[in-house]
Amino acid sequence: MNPDDVLGKAPLFSALDRESAAALRTGISEVELHKGQTLFSEGETGDRLYVVLDGKIKLIRTAADGRENLLSVLGPGEMFGELSLFDPRPRTASAIALTDVRLAGLGHDDLRPWLTGRPEVALHLLRALAQRLRRTNDVMADLVFTDVPGRVGKALLDLADRFGQRTEEGVRVHHDLTQEELAQYVGASRETVNKALADFAQRGWLRIEAKAVVIMDAERLAARSR
Repeated sequence: MNPDDVLGKAPLFSALDRESAAALRTGISEVELHKGQTLFSEGETGDRLYVVLDGKIKLIRTAADGRENLLSVLGPGEMFGELSLFDPRPRTASAIALTDVRLAGLGHDDLRPWLTGRPEVALHLLRALAQRLRRTNDVMADLVFTDVPGRVGKALLDLADRFGQRTEEGVRVHHDLTQEELAQYVGASRETVNKALADFAQRGWLRIEAKAVVIMDAERLAARSR
């Protein structure tokens, strides 16, 4: 996909007319990372936001004992790093390439004065932050009220909505997550997540592939996720 088309999906650019978008793009620098490379680490100073152009990146937090929590998986057109634009404190998560990834980076110092005369763009950014907060609230509620199979089903459906490709069998979701990463994503042990996946597969709702699933009965999977 054309990088300009991908950028156009991001909240920062979707509110702009063509001339304004072109002007903002002059301040963008592209970053390429190989799978496993770290873009920034939790606790570092945040001075720019990023839009994923190609590939996937994961945001994680690490506990004092070394355990990791996978907060999000982001793909083309999705934006991250904008929190420090409004609250210039250290990064709250680490960003690591889940696959080979290409990013568009834009410095906060370049962006802040540019936003001053464009309140509609700032509103789009704030709306994106509000959506992220709402998602965080949903995740917290799921950890309290939803069992592990329900959380696994909901996570797979969310990944399918963003990364799924329709096939004759159903929706193929190449999520690129290891079993351990998927467990981190839903806040459960790998064994419990594997058991849930095996149960879904036995019921014929999905088929498990390497770092992917094919969802064949999204309706029943969604019902189990409520």
